[in-house]
Amino acid sequence: MLNGLYVMDLVRFPDVYGEAERTSIEKQLRIIGPPLAPAELTPELLADVDVLVTAWGGPQLTESLLASAPRLRLVLYGAGSVRSIVTPESWARGVRVTTANSVIAESVAEFTLAQVLYALKHGWRYVLGSRSRAEALPRANDEPGAAGSVVGLMSLGATGQATARLLSRHELDLQAYDPYVDPAVASALGVRLVSLEELFATSDVVSLHAPVLDATRKIVSTDLLSSMKHDATLINTARGALIDEDALVAVLRERADLFAVLDVTDPEPPLPGSPLFSAANIVVTPHLAGTLNRERRRQGRLMAAELERYLAGEPLQHEIFESGQAKSA
Repeated sequence: MLNGLYVMDLVRFPDVYGEAERTSIEKQLRIIGPPLAPAELTPELLADVDVLVTAWGGPQLTESLLASAPRLRLVLYGAGSVRSIVTPESWARGVRVTTANSVIAESVAEFTLAQVLYALKHGWRYVLGSRSRAEALPRANDEPGAAGSVVGLMSLGATGQATARLLSRHELDLQAYDPYVDPAVASALGVRLVSLEELFATSDVVSLHAPVLDATRKIVSTDLLSSMKHDATLINTARGALIDEDALVAVLRERADLFAVLDVTDPEPPLPGSPLFSAANIVVTPHLAGTLNRERRRQGRLMAAELERYLAGEPLQHEIFESGQAKSA
């Protein structure tokens, strides 16, 4: 039996690895010490470790750590992006890494589905409008509803694809902007690929799922926002820095027909007194889209399943490679 060790942010440890998840892992792996924070690791402990079981706050696989862990061959990362832990040295050593990003993507997709359908009924608009007027608002009878409405997804990565799969169960016209996606993948999802300009100009709801890169920082600009069709809604469950928030506030102040649902902001949370809180057509939620509380146990269960596949000599379903690509979406 291989030796393992839990190393991560200890506050989040019981969220990801509950009793049932630990039992499943420990039937397959000899755990050689108590759960530790990265700062508590010692060369003596690392010397006998074959598998690191981790998640948020996990240790970076530095040259020093790897030198102390000559037997390390697998990292079970029960969270999303592995950028904070992998290094050129870990790839060179051939340490395999698998992630629970797909589970988190599914949670974000569930939240996005709820917000898209609610937006198409103008749900938040009625809630905020009734509060400001202290009376129930009559229906305007101009809500687009779900059937036949156009939903645009910015990016078809793991989360965008998971969102498209959920949305495809409804009578929606799906389109996406993603210059890197394989057109065959988009076609299989029933998604039409369009330019970014067309996405914003023709969608009843635009939902952001892109990573923040130099090319995407504040990509949602005054021009794109101003081009949105009448009564459209912008939903952001990705990263706040994708949006030029000053431009968002200014455009939505001028265009009362537009609406924004922001589950992420930049900074996060917004500073006290931010106009995002007082705008009549913006609602801010506190980063609810990712996994929360008991939902995080799905990440631990996925890591237990990946460990089982590894020990059986089967391909890992969620392995991350040096290119940054996962084996499965």
